[in-house]
Amino acid sequence: MNKIVLVGYMGSGKTEIGKLVSKMTNISFLDLDHLIENRLSKSINQIFSEQGEVFFRKKEHEIFAETINSEESFILSLGGGTPCYANNHLFLQSEGIVSIYLKASIATLVQRLKENKSERPLLKDLSEQELTEYIAKHLFDRSFYYNQCKHIIIVDDKSPLEIAAEIEKILL
Repeated sequence: MNKIVLVGYMGSGKTEIGKLVSKMTNISFLDLDHLIENRLSKSINQIFSEQGEVFFRKKEHEIFAETINSEESFILSLGGGTPCYANNHLFLQSEGIVSIYLKASIATLVQRLKENKSERPLLKDLSEQELTEYIAKHLFDRSFYYNQCKHIIIVDDKSPLEIAAEIEKILL
């Protein structure tokens, strides 16, 4: 049974790479944010604005724990903040879990995120300088949790296919 968990900051490529690895390995791909949206029949933005972050983080933990404890094999993409709350980072070290941190530099993340800021409510009103500072602060705050993963792959200057191939090697 394979349980592969992809961790990283928004823009690190978790979803795109997860889908590629899924095709390469024939293991189903799941996105935790989509699982939450489906369960609650609301978008992540709606959940945050209507019920607040504490409610969201509680549901996120509940659904993450359920998924991890299921008997299925999967590739699971986490939200950027998931490992940082409710001791979710402890799952990353669990037996039977292949946890992979897709590590991107601040410069790479700024480049990727500035192109689709409008789709990300927390970023849409930030200047490039503010975006850089925002990402740098978050990465500093989250690095302890991200580094709980069993594997770290640097994604800077690599194509999604190259990164997916690296993950495939880890799984062999």
